[in-house]
Amino acid sequence: MNTLSARLDELRGAAPACRHNARTIAALTANPGCARRALLDAAAADKAAIARELGFPPRFGQSQFAITRGNAFEAMVKENGCAELLALLRDKLHLPIPEVAYHDLNSVGDNAGNAVRYKRTRQLLAHAISSGEGTLFDHPMLRLDIAGATAYLEPDVVALQIGGRFHVVEIKSFPVVDGQADPMQVAAAARQSAVYVIALRELMTEIGESPDLVSHNVILVCTRDFTNRPTAELVDLRKQIAVVSRQLSRLTSISELIETLPEGASFAPGEHLAKTIADIPARYAPECMSSCELAFACRDAARTTGSVDALGRGVCDDLGGLDDIDTVLAVADGSRDLGPEFADITRMLRQADRLRLEIAG
Repeated sequence: MNTLSARLDELRGAAPACRHNARTIAALTANPGCARRALLDAAAADKAAIARELGFPPRFGQSQFAITRGNAFEAMVKENGCAELLALLRDKLHLPIPEVAYHDLNSVGDNAGNAVRYKRTRQLLAHAISSGEGTLFDHPMLRLDIAGATAYLEPDVVALQIGGRFHVVEIKSFPVVDGQADPMQVAAAARQSAVYVIALRELMTEIGESPDLVSHNVILVCTRDFTNRPTAELVDLRKQIAVVSRQLSRLTSISELIETLPEGASFAPGEHLAKTIADIPARYAPECMSSCELAFACRDAARTTGSVDALGRGVCDDLGGLDDIDTVLAVADGSRDLGPEFADITRMLRQADRLRLEIAG
């Protein structure tokens, strides 16, 4: 075990490491400037348990109904060797009409171990490339290195187009109504799919093939209108792939953040925990409420310190470097002048204050 891994294990304490998946890795991109989340995720710490220990239990999560509906929709799409999915792929990827090979990688014989499934996935992908066969891989096993730890990942399906490019297929049960879907749900699916694309490209490199064999487009399969019938669209992931790649690169150099913590610091439960967490800089934003278990604790701290982060990322961008609410209010009412470099922000704040007074009066 290298020094970084040992230090991360020490930070986590006796608690077991939380297993990363595409959803948790994609969530890292929701707030890439937050050192607190980066360090906790690198240590594979249980953020939900830490939040409860701090007195701010998380209040979000996927409902059991949504999970059950999603599993049922995926099973329907994959019935009879993915027959329903093949019809969609022939339309979107122009797969030929003849039968396409299908491999179920949920297990290898009776062995459902991650390492065994990953090895078998590698073998089948390499064979598909050399043979040129159009192939569907059901729940292939991929992996990514997350701050020195291996995270195993399972996309719903990987498809090989005749002509040689692999496409990740992501199956979601949210609806596409009149050609439109909920932008937030599409964005979340795109970030998660980007993780799979990055992992699949790394596998290509491992077997000596070009990462360009993996398309930057994901095939997103959703329900059509208000029915349970599937529809599919190609979604361009280049932006999401770039963002996730940058954040993963940042995690692999996490040692700089660890150096800021005192010797013996730990995320284990106890009276020291609150101070350890407080010592790690956070970048709270309202968007954290839907993606990070520590959001309520960080929001409370942001309110206590008067940080403008609590007002949202859009406001922070407009304020251009002002990070204290008291300073913002003083500039707005004219009791403080920050100099010519803040002239535009000063003018905007004082105009807003005048409008507020006019409306209040």
